Amino acid sequence: MSAPALPRRRLRNRMMLVFAGFTLVLAALFGLYTLLFVYTVEDQLFDTLLEREAAMQLDHYTAHGRWSPPRNGFMSVVERRDDLPDGIGDVLDEEPARREFAGAQGRHYHLRMLDPPAPATRAWLVAEVSGLLAVRPMRGEMLQLLAWTGAIAVALALLLGGWLARRTTAPLSRLADAVGEATPERLPPNFAAGFPDDEVGLLARRLDDLIARVRAFVEREREFTRDASHELRTPLTVIRAASERLSADTALSEDARASVEHIGQSASHLEQTVALLLALAREQPALAAASAPATRVLPVLERVVVEQSPLLEGKHVQVTLDVPTDLTSTLAAPVLQVLLANLVGNAFAHTREGRVAIVADDDALCIANPGRAVREGDFAAFAKSEDSTGFGLGLSIVRRLCERHAIDLRFDGDAEGSTARLRLRQDVPGSISPVSRMP
Repeated sequence: MSAPALPRRRLRNRMMLVFAGFTLVLAALFGLYTLLFVYTVEDQLFDTLLEREAAMQLDHYTAHGRWSPPRNGFMSVVERRDDLPDGIGDVLDEEPARREFAGAQGRHYHLRMLDPPAPATRAWLVAEVSGLLAVRPMRGEMLQLLAWTGAIAVALALLLGGWLARRTTAPLSRLADAVGEATPERLPPNFAAGFPDDEVGLLARRLDDLIARVRAFVEREREFTRDASHELRTPLTVIRAASERLSADTALSEDARASVEHIGQSASHLEQTVALLLALAREQPALAAASAPATRVLPVLERVVVEQSPLLEGKHVQVTLDVPTDLTSTLAAPVLQVLLANLVGNAFAHTREGRVAIVADDDALCIANPGRAVREGDFAAFAKSEDSTGFGLGLSIVRRLCERHAIDLRFDGDAEGSTARLRLRQDVPGSISPVSRMP
């Protein structure tokens, strides 16, 4: 059994990506809040210094009627708006409430309005703080530190996410392996015992219960099919033999002879159906092409044509065979017999007049008839056409038989007729080409 392909969207990878993405978002938010915090603290420091200086200036102006030189050398008192540096006055005209300004050549200003008692005029306390800025000179180093911290946090999150994902998905992987190794012939019993009592263990127990029910159902189906097939073969053989003896009786009337022949034909159909069911009920897997014994096709085909010939009685139908005597098939003889019986019988039943041609084409056998084309509904169980004298199971069981034995069978059809192409050699063991159901 080949190793199953890994899913494109693995749960483990998604868990790791979620951890990494969450950590990256947290690191980015942490870095943003850190920068906002240090800038806010720095601005708050300058604003506090300006408030203290502004209070002292107002007290001095009230006492002496003039402004005093600021205690801090980076501060100055400007009495006229037009004298404010770097065009701050123009900005104040548009944004009167603004208190922080960027100047030319890297200068940076904080502003505080001085509003003395009347009739004194308004003044401004200006602090040029570019030389005192602590955050701006080290902003690059801070961003680099935050980036490295975020990268380390993401790496740790990936490691933690990978470890947690492996612990979380390991039971799921073991459960998937246990289910993947199961086959219809060998269902794993009680495999849920090896899983912990968690959600995965609950799923394993539910699968265990399902497998037990499927195993019991399959076993009942096999036993019923096998027993019914064996029990029906003997009475069907007796019915067919009795009908053959009765049909040989010259004292029978034409109506009675037709009824006897109908009984024999129905018994043959039943035997064919029983053979199909028994073939499907066998527990042995299909033989690989390399190990299957070669089966001569022509003797099997001739026997099938003779057995199905009653379907052509009363019809103007010509049957032609163009099959080499040395043509062989890797299909087992019973399987080939059942397939050809259904395909040839289907062609005979649906041909009212014309020619049924059975031709060998390389490694395939083509059965062409002028009857109606095979449609989608013909593959359903108990699906019958008006020309069919069977039970509507033939093509449905043929499809299952082809799937079981890896047989490539295709139907092509149009308004002029239908052609069944049965491949006689299976070169790739275990590969299944599904039955083509062309309308």
